[in-house]
Amino acid sequence: MHRHDECIAELGLDIWVGSEPTFTDRESQAPFWLHAALGGDKEQRAQALLRNLSGLMEGGLLLRSIGRMYPGEKLPRWNLGLLRYRDGRPVWGGPSDPLMMTVTNSGDLPDIGSLTGALSDTFKHQDWSAQCTQAMESEHESAWQVTVQMGDTEEDSLTFLFHVVELDGVTAADRSRCVALELPAIGHVALFMSILACIEQVALSIGLPALVFTGAAPPVDETLELTTITPDPAVIEINTAPSKNCTEFLGRSRQVYAAAAALKLSPYRLYFNGQVADSGGAGQITFGGVTPADSPFVKYPQLLPRLVRFLNRHPALSYLFAHDYVGGSGQSVRPDERGTDAVDDLLLALVLLERQQEVSPELLWKSLASFLCDAVGNSHRAEINIEKLWNPFLPGRGCLGLVEFRSLRMQHTPQRATAIACLFRTLIAMLASRPYTLPLIDWGRELHDRFALPFYLSMDLDAVLAQLEGAGLGLEKEICRVLRQNEYRFFGKVDLPFGTLELWRGLEFWPLVGDAASPAQTGSSRMVDASTARIEVRWRPPSTEPGDTATLGNWLDWGFYVGETRLPMRLESDAGGALKVFGVRYSSFVPMAGLHPILGVQAPLTLTLRHRQFETQYVIKLHEWQPDGLAYPCLPKDMEDARERRSNRITVIQENRPHSLHPPESGAEKAQSNLGLTDYCLDMRYHP
Repeated sequence: MHRHDECIAELGLDIWVGSEPTFTDRESQAPFWLHAALGGDKEQRAQALLRNLSGLMEGGLLLRSIGRMYPGEKLPRWNLGLLRYRDGRPVWGGPSDPLMMTVTNSGDLPDIGSLTGALSDTFKHQDWSAQCTQAMESEHESAWQVTVQMGDTEEDSLTFLFHVVELDGVTAADRSRCVALELPAIGHVALFMSILACIEQVALSIGLPALVFTGAAPPVDETLELTTITPDPAVIEINTAPSKNCTEFLGRSRQVYAAAAALKLSPYRLYFNGQVADSGGAGQITFGGVTPADSPFVKYPQLLPRLVRFLNRHPALSYLFAHDYVGGSGQSVRPDERGTDAVDDLLLALVLLERQQEVSPELLWKSLASFLCDAVGNSHRAEINIEKLWNPFLPGRGCLGLVEFRSLRMQHTPQRATAIACLFRTLIAMLASRPYTLPLIDWGRELHDRFALPFYLSMDLDAVLAQLEGAGLGLEKEICRVLRQNEYRFFGKVDLPFGTLELWRGLEFWPLVGDAASPAQTGSSRMVDASTARIEVRWRPPSTEPGDTATLGNWLDWGFYVGETRLPMRLESDAGGALKVFGVRYSSFVPMAGLHPILGVQAPLTLTLRHRQFETQYVIKLHEWQPDGLAYPCLPKDMEDARERRSNRITVIQENRPHSLHPPESGAEKAQSNLGLTDYCLDMRYHP
């Protein structure tokens, strides 16, 4: 990690990295831990999580700011924050939020009128014009406000509202009444800290036992950082403060994962049948600079166009580390998943940008924003999200110089999250420091065919790592080892005397059900048809010393059949030597609402392994559930338990090969048997 940071520093590049790790209660089947954003114990767990983090990040000020409000929701979501100096100095020395107290204060509350009067006088000592009045129209009891005039216009006026609130703590016994301060939006860190010092002075002078900060979020800069915790469908999301390098990012990630684990919040979810998914909220990573002007995407305007070209040519960066919901209807849409016309115009946009001698950040955003989005123009569902790069139409947070990579699932460990941050950070460094003009590739069907198979994604990752190495920016072996881990897609293997079979879970590109532009499909949760599954079949030489080929046959001569269709396995090679690879798609269950109501279930997937010279054949089945049809007693206890459940879903039966003779196929029959057959996969949904 240190070597990576040194390489970036030697290039004179300043590339900050932030993330949005998400955690869930993987043992819960409650709606708010499966698909809903709000409800249940989610806010209480978030409060406890912030309390844990504050113990790891000392010197902070707890904030209960106004969260975002999404379409269809009546109120903004809650938002808990921890504001602190980057160098560890305490931000606040006044009374704490009750959430941070081990013992709840039960004394009388001070007179709020006296409090606001004292604050008004303190503001006046700063040569600010201040006025204290009772807030007659406030919905709160005994509400007072202090209005401060910083300049000559109405925009220079700030209003601080004080009132009494009754709070629910982490437990029912923590319920308390205390004074709350609703902060206005303050644009500059220096002004905010001056105001905070005045509030601290008054609060201590009158002996205020507790104080809750609500309202607008505070400003931040290179000296001040803000970590927030917010609700999202099925998860709690932690928006970590950006880190100046990956060493700091790893330390911060370890703190976050540890604080979540202490509350039994998990970065992944285990299904009953052993399948592993991310938390449900993904794990996006964002890059920028210490200030918007210092962002590498602002300082080097050709970086983003080069990045678009590079990711187009390397689908591994779109799919290998991704969550389950990828593709043109997914949460991280590639530009070339929107059709040929969009790719043609994207190429034109890149060419026009690359001809420009001077490219402002706003022109860069305007030129690419229409292509880095999904089919309905939502940039928050794009693989490369630039809504906060230099967007003049997003007040307050649109011009931050940030680029977010969304094709990332929530990683299971902080080490793996950091390895991926290193990969993208090194890629940004390479493209910022040297030209990259290779043309866009029109992948066509190959994008969702070849690159739906983990084997080819791994090969593409190796090509990316080789390019970084060739540019003198190679990643350390341990980082590469972590990046290559993909065990959660592995079902298991079958060792036979003449060869070894491996089964892997491929990617599927689940479509939306219904109208993609309808209100029901534009919210935070959408309905998809997830019934199609894709399995990758890998066939290798025997893992032990091969026996007599005269009696067992050469591994290359054994063939896999699905029904009577022989899979045209592709001969490839990897670090383990020669192997054959192919994919199979099938209908794994019948959805309540799907694209093909006529299509029935085709599980378990059945493969038959045959040799033309031998009477014996092997029937391999991959079951969706326990092979005996019984229900699992509970969810998997841990990753090892999940691995065993996946492996146990594979059954093998050795039997005599049927002697039925099949007459040669006519041209029409052969064409029918080739339905659903591509260069990389057989789609069994076309076959009865």
